[in-house]
Order: sequence, then structure tokens, then C-alpha cells
Amino acid sequence: MSSLETMTILDEVLAQLAALMGEVRNDQLGDPTPCRDFDVERLRHHILGWLTAFADGYADPGGKARAGIDDYEVPSDAAAAVREAAERMGAAVRAGAAQRPLWLGDNAMPGELALDMILWEYQMHGWDLARALDRPWSPPAAAAEQSLQFAPAMLTPDYQGEGKPFAPAVPVPADAPPLDRLLGLSGRDPQWQP
Repeated sequence: MSSLETMTILDEVLAQLAALMGEVRNDQLGDPTPCRDFDVERLRHHILGWLTAFADGYADPGGKARAGIDDYEVPSDAAAAVREAAERMGAAVRAGAAQRPLWLGDNAMPGELALDMILWEYQMHGWDLARALDRPWSPPAAAAEQSLQFAPAMLTPDYQGEGKPFAPAVPVPADAPPLDRLLGLSGRDPQWQP
């Protein structure tokens, strides 16, 4: 799939994510999420900090994004922040930014590969947030299908398992919907409840 096609799908995912971010109430910030070690507040910080970094990197003429998000502050209008970052990233990708490397600190990855990673990341974290808030999450089926082709190459033994960035895979029936299969592959139980 071309970077422009991927960005079109990602636009839909991020639009849904922006709507979800706008529904978070202050009394929910300490609530658990399916994402290990993240409550709602830390998940919002992670989502927006990295989305801003990715947008900065694609928008930068040299493809340079900051490597860390520790100093990122979630603004009062988190939904608007998601929309703004999505618009900047989309404009840059449509102008050809995915054809060059994206630098995160001293590490570079091909821009198109990074876009596939971002699509996968925000489907998973959108689901995490939706589950924590007991809200629906329905990204386009094409998003999950594309990420099912991409994610296995990223989920190597170095990155997935106990004590690693991704939890061990959760068994999901082979005939489950694509999003459920992607969730299981990514170490999430599609049946998780708060």
C-alpha cells in the first residue's frame, strides 16, 4: 500500500482517536487501561507525546523528531491536539515526507515503514483508550488488515514477552475479526474489561 493510501486510513483512525480524547473526564485519569503500566492519564501522555513527535518529524525538512516525550504536557483540549498533529503529519506525508527517513533522535527508519508503525500503534492505543472509557472503537477494516501484515515483523522475541515492550501474544481464534486478531498478536486480550 502506498504512503498516501496508508495516510488516508490513518486519518480515519486519528479522527476517531481525537473524538475519544475529547471524552476523557478528569475523574477517569487514574482508571486502568489494557496497556500494561498505563492508566488513562499516562496513556494520553504517550499517545499525544509520540503523535506530536511523529508529526514534527514528518514536517521537519530533515525528517528529525525528538526522541523522547518525557517533557510533553497534555493540553487542556487533547482532542484538538490530536487533530492538529494529524493534520500536520498528513500534509507532510502528502507532500512526500514518507519518501525520506524519519529520525527519532539518532535512530532513523524509512518514512513509509514508520507510517505503517504509526498506523498500528494508534489502532492499538485507540482501542486501549476506548476500552478504558467503555466506548466503541471501530477503525476501518483496512487498517487492521494492513497492520496484520506489518506487525509480525516488529513483534520479534527481542520486543515481545514478559518484561519487554509488548506483552506476550494472546491466543485469538483464527476466524476472529481482523482487529481482534491484531489485538491478540499485539499482546492484548480483546475481551479485556476495566
